[in-house]
Amino acid sequence: MIEIKDLHKNFDDNSVLQGVDLQINQGETLAIIGPSGCGKSVLLKHIVGLLKPDNGCVCIEGKNIDDLSKKKLYEIRKLFGFLFQGAALFDSMTIEENISLPLIENNYNYPQTELNKIVSEKLELVGLPGIEKKKPSELSGGMKKRVGLARALVTNPKYILYDEPTTGLDPIMSDSIDELIVHLNKELNVTSIVVTHDMFSVKNVADKVSMMHNGKIYFSGTYDEILNSSDSVIQNFVKRTVI
Repeated sequence: MIEIKDLHKNFDDNSVLQGVDLQINQGETLAIIGPSGCGKSVLLKHIVGLLKPDNGCVCIEGKNIDDLSKKKLYEIRKLFGFLFQGAALFDSMTIEENISLPLIENNYNYPQTELNKIVSEKLELVGLPGIEKKKPSELSGGMKKRVGLARALVTNPKYILYDEPTTGLDPIMSDSIDELIVHLNKELNVTSIVVTHDMFSVKNVADKVSMMHNGKIYFSGTYDEILNSSDSVIQNFVKRTVI
């Protein structure tokens, strides 16, 4: 379980998070929505301890990560996989090298044969078998997203964070990424947090939706509840993103 309590973060005079309260239960998929600049990505960085709050706390499985030593925080981060918005693949590396990088950098000390096996298994899982020796430049945008997801999965995380997973993709490829998120959630029993502007994606993947506005969680509920809300702030956001 992830609990976020009264989280505040300022950057100089810009108050980004102004008391975020949020609970993410084990095994669920939470979509976090809201206008650009409302703090969604900043919130993700707090969840994995890349940023420290000015006030409030992030608790992972009952532990306030702000109180942890560097070593213990490092161990907590191993529970997470992160799919970056642009996939963040290294162009000079093969797909195999990109995916195995977290295992190498985090000193899992697998022999090369085991690394190769793990990479192949993760590529199978995201529907891209046999592309280990290709370079990112040889792949489409959707394939890069899948490779980024394979890399996020390579350490067998308990939590997966998705930052705008369907941005820049056509509707067909967006649907395939959504299907993959749902499949992985059921297959691996992971907890997923999806930051997105895409309300169609929210409908496809989310068990729960939380909308950020003015640095706080303005609304939490189901997709149907947010779609049918009479609140003007919610409706204005939905109209801009759906139409």
